[in-house]
Amino acid sequence: MIYMVSAGFTGLLFYSFSTVWCQRKMSFPRIAVFLIVIIWISLFAALLQRDYFVKKINLHEQQVLQRYKEESYLGIYFQGKRIGFVHNRYTPGDNNSIRLHQTSHLLLNILNQKHPVDMSLEADLSADFLLQSFSFSLNSTFYRMQARGTVHDKVVNFSLSTGKEDITDSITLKAPPILPVNQRGYLLKQGLQPGDKIRIPFFDPITLSGKETTMEYRGKKKVMIQNRVLFLHHFIESYAGMRINSWLDDEGKVIKEESPAGFVFLSEPEFKARNIAGSGEEILSAVAVPFDGNLSGMEDASSITFKLTLPEENEFDLHGGRQYYTNSLLKVSREIIPNGDFCADNDGNLETTPFIQVKSPKITQLAETLTRGQSSPIDQVKAIGQWLYTNIDKQPVISIPDALTTLNSRKGDCNEHAILFAALARNRGIPTKIVAGVMFHAGKFYYHAWNEVCIGGTWISIDTTRNQIPADLSHIRFIEGDIREHTRIISLLGTLRIELVDMDMQRKK
Repeated sequence: MIYMVSAGFTGLLFYSFSTVWCQRKMSFPRIAVFLIVIIWISLFAALLQRDYFVKKINLHEQQVLQRYKEESYLGIYFQGKRIGFVHNRYTPGDNNSIRLHQTSHLLLNILNQKHPVDMSLEADLSADFLLQSFSFSLNSTFYRMQARGTVHDKVVNFSLSTGKEDITDSITLKAPPILPVNQRGYLLKQGLQPGDKIRIPFFDPITLSGKETTMEYRGKKKVMIQNRVLFLHHFIESYAGMRINSWLDDEGKVIKEESPAGFVFLSEPEFKARNIAGSGEEILSAVAVPFDGNLSGMEDASSITFKLTLPEENEFDLHGGRQYYTNSLLKVSREIIPNGDFCADNDGNLETTPFIQVKSPKITQLAETLTRGQSSPIDQVKAIGQWLYTNIDKQPVISIPDALTTLNSRKGDCNEHAILFAALARNRGIPTKIVAGVMFHAGKFYYHAWNEVCIGGTWISIDTTRNQIPADLSHIRFIEGDIREHTRIISLLGTLRIELVDMDMQRKK
């Protein structure tokens, strides 16, 4: 799982980093789940570079493991301290197939509290390493989930259960998918030369999503790993500006992989990988965004202009609504809540999805109750937001958030708040987006998620974890769209810098 854990862990870690510690009287941007399932995904799934000279991987030759019963361990490090491990084991299956058994354990320090996370994956792979079926489970402090799926050519049919809710869906990929594992011998059999790039269709059972990853071969080099000099094959994955480095031995086994924000996976003997002395550095503070400036008095400003330092390759949703972005400068203007009806929706912002269960009877009943007697559109929005702020216990939850599970558990961070608000608001015909970005707290910016609703032709921000309508001017939106789209924000880790340029104190009335 520097391969399932790397990708999934980046994803899972984004779900984690974008959580905000939102106690009733104080909110601390806590990227605690979104960034964890997103640092878990993106450590693995590198988005394909737009390069016409990228090769397609050749899977027609059988790439069967030479040692079916191979076992291996990887230590997971954060900021130089071991915080978990991954155990991989392979056994022979039917018809020359491969059975993968994979377990991992993480001990995360979130807001100086220990959060254990355990994952298990059973998967059947063809002799060409194509995914045939899988069963995956994740257990954390406040969350349990199990996903199962089968693959038929390019279609993945899956079911997900959180114990109280069941979700069934399917996705169609561009090609039959490969499961990222710690054996990547197929990469070394493509005849790659330094500088060559190769595309790999990839499916991640943690986030139940697929992408086409591009890997660039950098040649064979000497690398110092734990005081030993090794001669290894170097590959670089790029994902929306994020770079993931991996080093393979001559058999294709991953010896080391490193990703943004200080996450490293190392091949180690069992006794060392399992030796987890503590939970390491506090994750949310470690990935906070550096800020140069003073935002005191922000509540009286009509607009704030920031200078952003971004990764070279980025596709963020910085321009639009209250945000105006040009030449590295971002101006965020205070919104005036308009009178008027809810907007007509032509962009899918009223849709139900497997994770935003708009038409569920439970969602319908609560949404009707909350908005009964609220005649104006903004009063309906405020009624839903106030209920969420008051009734959802603000806890870091390492999960793949969905609206019904949050409604049942009454626990969650900013991700759970945002997804449940979207389900309740859309049920009442309120066009609603889920957005992700950063917000200011105690001298730094932290990753966060919130919502936008459309009233009178204008999109208005709403942060139910902080009970703000509109959200304060420190909320900088980078991503809008489906919850799984938010993994793109991972590319900002270690690269984003924010500087205050101007704060207009002529507050709008």
